[in-house]
Amino acid sequence: MLEPAYQADVVVVGAGIAGLAAAQRLTSAGVTTTVLEAAHAVGGRMATEKVDGFRLDRIGQLLSTAYPELHSTPGLDGLALLPFAPGVLLHSEGRHHRAGAPAGVRSARGALHAVRALASAPRSMPAPRARAGAPLGTAVDQARLGAALARLAHTPAERLLARPELPAARALAARGLPARTIDGFLRPLLAALLYDPDLTTSSRCADLALRAFAGGRLALPEGGAEALPEHMARSLPPGTVHTGVRVTSVATNAVTTAEHGVVRCRAVLVATDARAAAELLPGLRVPDFHPVTVVHHTTDEPTGTGAALLLDADRGGPVAHTAQVSQVDPSRAPAGRTLVSSTVLGPPPADLDTAVRMHLSRLYGTPTTRWETLAVHHTPEAVPAMRPPHDPRRPVRLLAGLYVCGDHRDTSTAQGALHSGHRASAAILTDLGAGRPMHSAEPTATAHAA
Repeated sequence: MLEPAYQADVVVVGAGIAGLAAAQRLTSAGVTTTVLEAAHAVGGRMATEKVDGFRLDRIGQLLSTAYPELHSTPGLDGLALLPFAPGVLLHSEGRHHRAGAPAGVRSARGALHAVRALASAPRSMPAPRARAGAPLGTAVDQARLGAALARLAHTPAERLLARPELPAARALAARGLPARTIDGFLRPLLAALLYDPDLTTSSRCADLALRAFAGGRLALPEGGAEALPEHMARSLPPGTVHTGVRVTSVATNAVTTAEHGVVRCRAVLVATDARAAAELLPGLRVPDFHPVTVVHHTTDEPTGTGAALLLDADRGGPVAHTAQVSQVDPSRAPAGRTLVSSTVLGPPPADLDTAVRMHLSRLYGTPTTRWETLAVHHTPEAVPAMRPPHDPRRPVRLLAGLYVCGDHRDTSTAQGALHSGHRASAAILTDLGAGRPMHSAEPTATAHAA
């Protein structure tokens, strides 16, 4: 396919997981591909800092074993996904409560049967009461929640995307779930999955996130977040990925770099974050973002919560969720040390470390004054917001020869980033195989209303 005038069939700008996923599928199809990355390492926001034997994720994005792209993307077959304990651990009114899909409920029909059985109990029996502080409500409320999660787990993604769209908070309330269940469980859970504690996210995207939670296990990649893009990069043909190369402009048939001049090609895929993509593609819409701050502490004693993801159902401090990540992935901490990673959503408080320590002391029920702070990572534009109306299948083909992908074109998750790369590579392969001219002689291209 490579013509003498071209240095590659396709140039991918950006070595995040979206761009690497596209490069994997392109090279697997025999398309000569070059990936150019401005940073000195692959991965973009999926970065891991190494400090004194600890592996500290910059954003701490959670994965789900139910993400289809983690199992279908070439190059990820050797990635080890280490699951958290089943469900999540909710802290409410000084107590911990395990929450998740009810044990033994394997289908929506089984969950609905449990709801009906509770609702039709003889009136002489005492009404089920919620345990003090339990954020899930009564037994009927919990069975109803289980039915809703089971239905989501068994509903195809495309059907969820065709549902009427509302902000997630309004959609959940409209489904008859009690306010206590929404605020005590679904709100902190979706905050951990989508970084949106106010539930302004599109209900369709929230349903996709809950579907993945109900159908799989929350997990971390062994060795840190960087393991995911590094696995993908290593499985590409040698010489495909070039780091430390800054692209200054793109056209349908070439990219211009600050270090190496012009690289000619038959198609260009911009796979950077949303803001960098808009700088290369004037007219591309830049979404709002959810800021994220991750605080890493270490202690020489485990906190007693094991490998659970701990959520604050009461929203009693700056920490949205926290975990002993070294209990999930021992490679993230030296032997004998515990790594606690905590996520703060929105603008961080002025005295961040003190506020986080006080909150963690309540959440874990243990003093934190002697915990050592290893790192604080603040990312103002960490996760693209998905407020309605949100199209999780935004076009990846801007015109023949010019394409774009990333979580800002899909859902703001690792699944969305990988899927957008999949969609972009499919569009490129269709155009390359069509036998028609890929581009005009014009040296520039503009993305209008994309």
